[in-house]
Amino acid sequence: MGTNVVMPQLGESVVEGKISKWLKKAGDPVKLYEPILEVETDKVTTEVTAAGEGTLLKLYFDEGEVVQAGTLIAFIGQPGEMPPADGKVDLHAAEPAHAAAAAAAASVAPAAKPPTVTRVSPVVARIAAEHNVDVSLVPGTGEGGRVTKKDILAYVERGARSAAKPVSPLPVGEERGVRELAPWEQPGLGELFRPTEEVFGAAKPAPAPMPTPVPAAAPMPGEVVSLSSMRRSIAEHMLRSKHTSPHVTTVFEIDMSRIVAHRNANKAVFERDGANLTFTPYFVAASVAALKQHPMANSSWSADGIVLHRQVNVGVAVSLGDEGLIVPVIKNADSMNLLGLARAMNDLADRARRKQLKPDDVQGGTFTITNHGVSGSLFATPIINQPQCGILGVGMIQKRVVVVTQDGVDSIAIKPMCYISFTFDHRILDGASADDFAAAIKQVLENWT
Repeated sequence: MGTNVVMPQLGESVVEGKISKWLKKAGDPVKLYEPILEVETDKVTTEVTAAGEGTLLKLYFDEGEVVQAGTLIAFIGQPGEMPPADGKVDLHAAEPAHAAAAAAAASVAPAAKPPTVTRVSPVVARIAAEHNVDVSLVPGTGEGGRVTKKDILAYVERGARSAAKPVSPLPVGEERGVRELAPWEQPGLGELFRPTEEVFGAAKPAPAPMPTPVPAAAPMPGEVVSLSSMRRSIAEHMLRSKHTSPHVTTVFEIDMSRIVAHRNANKAVFERDGANLTFTPYFVAASVAALKQHPMANSSWSADGIVLHRQVNVGVAVSLGDEGLIVPVIKNADSMNLLGLARAMNDLADRARRKQLKPDDVQGGTFTITNHGVSGSLFATPIINQPQCGILGVGMIQKRVVVVTQDGVDSIAIKPMCYISFTFDHRILDGASADDFAAAIKQVLENWT
């Protein structure tokens, strides 16, 4: 009996994936657990492996197509065997129990809603709220006519802003005519929260008629580079972060003499233990020590108060070149020594570049580090990785002439120096507390033993 290859559900909130590349073509032999395609979501690009052996008899979708989780995308069988028709499959018969449960949850029919309310995912609701779009106007291509993320983005790109309906200023509970409040128009829904007066305030005078718009100038000639799911996700995440948190950055200069000496003395030892000792694990270790001293920096803002995280999960940004960047997370970093951090960082960075990260590898971070110095940057003001409190930027380690004081005597010395920048959420930390946290990182690095 053949094996159905279905689009996996790569995370609880991920209901579709894009086939970025087929690693096998129809007619190729396939071994058990051999990678057969790459799937791209807005969070990660990962490989899908074969759950059976045989010949890849049929591919149901082309590269670049977006497919719902649980949909049959390929069939593995024996030569001469008849592949099934395309469409939804019984995941209980094709995948392990946990995958079956996830797919079943994804295919449950939505509960009945009033005709004026369109059921959408939180991602679609957020995009609709940001662009003032009435989702009932958007043609849905998802199951049962559901509006998908792809649908809402396409609608916005076609100029949905001009067709969007204004939100009624009437209080909840009053007669609203033929249109009810949609879920994304209600206050207090996490990232969709808007000021109370915006929803419940008194009606404002009608604006003056808009003047006749002047026709836009012809666009400049040039090539349009289509957006990948990762690039679109990065853009949305960065924009949302700047709109969410008041960003403030503080910069410290660090003498890296002890770190450079320690790395030079131990790099070969670490390599014998299977780890490439870069400078990044040192910054992770110093950040962990500072987070334990200043737990408010290991927190998130919420409407009910500041959430202090028990775990210290450090995300480290990894560049994927022109494809963008991704932030895999070292879970429970406070339980690891320098060797353990180096091994974890090597593993995550290697799998990120080989597109073998799993969704869990990029989730659950409580603090983020970006080492922009590897490209020669001296210092930067990175954007907070929401919903975290802050992000540490690490600049290039560069020999500079500095003044050193010993026994009250000043002298000139050449030292390996670097700048670190700590960008923080000013709702959580003030300047003094943020400086104390950054100073703790400096203290650990300059006094490394």
